[in-house]
Amino acid sequence: MAKLTKAQREWRPGMPKKQRSTKMMFASTVLVLEAFVAVFLALALFGLNGKNPIYLVAGTVLAVLLVATCAVIGKKWGPAAGWVLQLLLIAAGFAEPLMFIVGGLFAVAWWYALHAGRRIDQENLERARLQGQWDAEHPADGENTEGTDVQTRSE
Repeated sequence: MAKLTKAQREWRPGMPKKQRSTKMMFASTVLVLEAFVAVFLALALFGLNGKNPIYLVAGTVLAVLLVATCAVIGKKWGPAAGWVLQLLLIAAGFAEPLMFIVGGLFAVAWWYALHAGRRIDQENLERARLQGQWDAEHPADGENTEGTDVQTRSE
């Protein structure tokens, strides 16, 4: 049998599900997509510029940094690290001019992921707060009515 994770071991019936950050999911998606772009850019530059392996190394390092940054998005300095990587992707335009456009579009996507994700996370927190307040004002009668949709009908 597979080993249980810490969250699985600590779970108890009735525990609320931990809210996942939409900002982190959006930002991580953008970074992973950029990692693919970095790898394909490295392959293109390798083929176009005389099979110089430095392009493969640089592209792989950039791709690894992009994916590794997904793990630190939640830290205070995580989004700043992402912005630095956005600048590196835009700077790749000096090697392949179309990367100015691609990098710029990804920088816009990065900004949107952070901005919209933060807004959605705030809305979710407010919704959870209001739900908790409503639950406190309307305690359950001890009946489990969650997930049931029962209608009584007299015939």
